[in-house]
Amino acid sequence: MSLESRIDLLRRRTGLVLAPLLFAFVLSANFESLADKPTAHRLAAVMAAVVVLWVTEAIPMALTALLGATACVVLQVAPAKNVFAPFADQLMFLFIGSFMLARAIELHGLDRRLALSVLTLKAVGGSPSRVLFAFGATTAFISAWISNTATTAMMFAIGLSILKVLRDDGRSRIDPRYATGLMLMTSFSASIGGLATPIGTPPNVIGLNFIRQQVVINGAPAEITFFEWCLIGVPTVVLLYLFMFAYLNWFCPAGVRELSGGREYLEDQRRQLGPWTRGQLSTLAAFLIMVMLWVAPGIVALGWGEASDAYKWCKASLPEAVPALLGAGLLFLLPCTRGRPALTWPEATQIDWGVVLLYGGGFAFGMLAQETKLAEVIGQNLITWLPNAGSFGFLIAATFVATLVSEATSNTASANIVVPVVITMAKAAGVDPLEPALGATFGCSLGFMLPVSTPCNAIVYGSGMVPLSRMIRYGVLLDIAGTVVIVAVVKLLGTLVR
Repeated sequence: MSLESRIDLLRRRTGLVLAPLLFAFVLSANFESLADKPTAHRLAAVMAAVVVLWVTEAIPMALTALLGATACVVLQVAPAKNVFAPFADQLMFLFIGSFMLARAIELHGLDRRLALSVLTLKAVGGSPSRVLFAFGATTAFISAWISNTATTAMMFAIGLSILKVLRDDGRSRIDPRYATGLMLMTSFSASIGGLATPIGTPPNVIGLNFIRQQVVINGAPAEITFFEWCLIGVPTVVLLYLFMFAYLNWFCPAGVRELSGGREYLEDQRRQLGPWTRGQLSTLAAFLIMVMLWVAPGIVALGWGEASDAYKWCKASLPEAVPALLGAGLLFLLPCTRGRPALTWPEATQIDWGVVLLYGGGFAFGMLAQETKLAEVIGQNLITWLPNAGSFGFLIAATFVATLVSEATSNTASANIVVPVVITMAKAAGVDPLEPALGATFGCSLGFMLPVSTPCNAIVYGSGMVPLSRMIRYGVLLDIAGTVVIVAVVKLLGTLVR
C-alpha cells in the first residue's frame, strides 16, 4: 500500500472515531451561549459530527448528509417536513438538469470534438507555448459547463496522447518540465474554469443558495442570476488563467520552438472523429437553448431595465432551474439515431445522484442553522476574532479561509462549512455579507497545492509526471494569486449583482 493510501485510510478511521466522540462531547457540554437554545445545541452536536465526517470522508459524503438530516429529525431539531424540504429546493433541479446535459455532452463526444477543434487551429500551430495556452483555455471553457473532474479526465487523456507522440517522434527533445506543465495546466484550468458560470462547479450553486437564503438586498432576498454571476465569474477566470499560463509557461519550458509531430497527431485524431453526428448536433442545440434562457433575464435587464414587465416576467418564469430542466427535456426529444433520442432515461440516471443528495444535506443544515439561531451564536462568538475588520477585511478573511479549508477537504464540503459561517459573522459585525459570501464561494474552488485537494489534482498526480514538490510550489502561487484576484474582482464588480 502506498504512503498516500495509508494516510487516506488513517484519515477515514480517525473520522469514524472522532465524529461520535465529538457529537457526544458537544451534546453533553454546557455552552452558555446555547443555554436557552436547546434545538440549536442539538444541531451543533450533529453538525460537529457531520463536519468531521465530511473532512475525513470516513463514509461517503452523500450518506453523511442524509444521516445528518435524519439525526436532526430524531433529535427533534425540526419536523421532518422542514428538515427534508431543502432536498426539493429549485437549485437541486438546476443540478439535475445541468448534470443530464453534461452526461449527454460526454456521451456523444461533444467535449472531445470541441477540444480537438481548438487544438488544431492554425493559430496554435506547433508552438509549445500556444499549444499550452490553447490546451488550458479549452479545458477552462469546457469546465465552465460540465464537471471539473470529468473535464480533467477527458483532457488528461488528450494531454497524455500529445506527450506520447512528442516522446515517440524523436525529432524534438522535449524538456520533462513541459510534461509537468501540461499536466498541471489540465488540473488547474479545470478548477479555474468552473468559476465562470453558476453551474461550473458545485460550490457555486451551494454559495448562491446560502446567499439567496440569508442575504437581503433592498429588503428582498438576494437573487443572483446566471448572467450576473458571469459578470464576476468570467473576469475572475480570465485574469487567473492568464496569470497561471504565464508562470507555467515560464517555469515549465518545452526547450524547443516547435513541437514536431504534435500537430499532425491532433489533426489525425480530429479526422477520426468524422462528421458531426446527429446526437452531437441535438446536444449542442439543447445546450445553446439552455444557455440563452439562462442569460435572457440579464440581457432583458440591460435592454429594457429591471423595472420593465419583460424583465419581471423573465425573473419570475425563468429561475435557473427552469432552463436547466427545459434543456434536459429537449435531450429526450431531439434525435440521435432512428428511433433513439439524444439521451435515454437509463443514460440520464447515470448522473452522480450522490452529489445531488450531498447538496441537499448542505442546504438543510444551512436552513436549520438559521432557524434555530445556531448560525447567529457562531457568528457572534467568531466575530471577536476580527475586531473592526470592516467590509474589505471581511472579504479578504473570507476568501483566505475558504481557500485554506479547500486544501484540507473537498470544495463541496468547504462551501457547506465556510459560506454560511461567513455570512453570519458579517451580519453579527454589522457588515454587508454579500461580498464576503461571494469571496468565500469563489475561494472554495481554489486549493491547488496537494493531490488530495481536488479530484482534478489527484488525476494528474497519478500520471507520474507531476512531482509533489512542484505541485505544492506552483499550487501555492495559484492559491495566493487566486485570493488576490477574487478579492479584487469581487470588490470592483460586486455592485453589479445588487
